[in-house]
Parts: sequence; structure tokens; C-alpha cells
Amino acid sequence: MILIAEDDDGHAALIERNLKRSGVGHTYTRLRDGQEALDFLFQKGEGAVRIKNRPYILLLDINLPKISGLEVLRQVKSHAELRKIPVTVLSTTDDPQEVAQCHVLGCSYYITKPTEPEVFMNVITRLGQFLTIVHVPHIQGNMMSPVS
Repeated sequence: MILIAEDDDGHAALIERNLKRSGVGHTYTRLRDGQEALDFLFQKGEGAVRIKNRPYILLLDINLPKISGLEVLRQVKSHAELRKIPVTVLSTTDDPQEVAQCHVLGCSYYITKPTEPEVFMNVITRLGQFLTIVHVPHIQGNMMSPVS
């Protein structure tokens, strides 16, 4: 399952549409802010929650409302089970300090969102092509599953 933690409706739709075009036919869950992302991952709150023993990939915007993407990343990578989730940061910021901080916290990849829609679509399509060959761990146990 691919989790898209993105507050911008246009970006979220663009991400999901272009991942599907590239062959990533998995289930997508949209998380609109940092609190919703943490509630889902830590199985809290009244909304949808993570299913145990299921592989996840998190596409995480850094500039999320309520709780920042950096804090989401910090909490996920500090948790014994959740730290296995591959996290790709998608941000409009290309500040080298932010990129370094995300890698120190444990993100797998940091992608700067291009400002031109066509270039952004191309980047997400290439990310999707990469994700079709990636195997991710189940949250509990050592099993690996392909994303698509």
C-alpha cells in the first residue's frame, strides 16, 4: 500500500495518477496532514488505520499542516516496527540542510518537487517505475513483498 501524506489536492492527485500510469497498481491512502499520518501509522483516532503485517511505502510532504513532515518522519523512524517503512520525502524545498536532516532522520529518498507540472509528472512517473521493482518489508516479520 502506498501512503501519500500530502496536503495539496492537486499534488496528491498528480502523484496518484502518475504512479498508476507507471504501473504501480496498488492501493493508495491519502493522508492530508501530519496528525492524520501519525494517527494512521500508529493506529490511533477514529479514521482509517494501518493494517498489521502489510507492506507500506510512505510518500511524505515535509510542509504538512498540524504536524510537520519532519516530525512524522522522526516519529516513524523512532518506532521499532514502523522504522522499516521506506519513506520518500517529496518537498518543494531543496535546502541542503533540510535534505541532510531528512536523511539523518532516516528517509530513504528525498525528491524535490519540480514547479513545472509536466516535469513534476515525469518525476513521479519515474518514481513509480522504480517502485514497481522495489520489495518492501512487512511491518512485523522479515517477509518482503513487491509494491506492485
